[in-house]
Amino acid sequence: MTEIVLVKFNENGRSFSFAPGRLRLSVDDEVIVETQNGLAFGTVVSGNQAVDDESIVRPLKPVLRLANEEDRRRLAENRRKEADAIKVCEQKVAEHGLDMKLVRAEIMLDGSKILFYFTADGRVDFRELVKDLGAHFHTRIELRQIGVRDEAKMLGGIGICGQPYCCKRFLSDFQPVSIKMAKEQGLSLNPTKISGSCGRLMCCLNYEQNAYEYLNSLTPRAGSTVKTSSGLATVMDANPLTGMLTVRLTETDSLPFKVHRDDVTALPRKKKGPAKENPPENPKAEK
Repeated sequence: MTEIVLVKFNENGRSFSFAPGRLRLSVDDEVIVETQNGLAFGTVVSGNQAVDDESIVRPLKPVLRLANEEDRRRLAENRRKEADAIKVCEQKVAEHGLDMKLVRAEIMLDGSKILFYFTADGRVDFRELVKDLGAHFHTRIELRQIGVRDEAKMLGGIGICGQPYCCKRFLSDFQPVSIKMAKEQGLSLNPTKISGSCGRLMCCLNYEQNAYEYLNSLTPRAGSTVKTSSGLATVMDANPLTGMLTVRLTETDSLPFKVHRDDVTALPRKKKGPAKENPPENPKAEK
């Protein structure tokens, strides 16, 4: 077993495991930790706890100490400098004629590195840009390409539901979303209606997917045959949430009517077997 604490660096970002050493930390404690990029200011989201060694990603970086007022002052100063760093970098990008969009700058707490996040349609050769930025800021420079989903998470905004982006509010990790989910939920397949501001399928399609899969397994599909109290009927429309079916009797020319899925019996669909071939002719040989 290994003792760890969970620390996050952004309000709704992912949490990472660190070794607390001799420190006894509680939720919301502000700490200074060592990361692969340098010193960072983080907030504890889960205090000291013992976990299995197999669940730890090695090497486990340490929590150096609790944050103090000097650390908070330096953090606020870095945030102000980041806005200026973006302006300088945008100017350099234009000078080099690079097809890239800057999203955010992040200065390490000790000023040992500046990270620039950007989006681009393809690979970008930014080696000369890094040299120019290094000469200007006199510190290590790293450019990191991110996806459009990560861009939306960093910048935030208001979705078509009228609420702030889920990725900005509470989603720490992106879950896979597929067009099959929209089909299962009976949504319009118009990309403009099922895509978020990032241009990808909306993350919220994943929230109710398990419920729809379960309800669809109980609900006869449109076109299937069911047995009702009035006889056999064909399902014309089905609402998996309410369980109501619109059916029409198959043996009589009746008007469609509604019935609940619990009041019908779904009949198995007839499987279409391979067409039977005519047996080859085998005339008797003449003697």
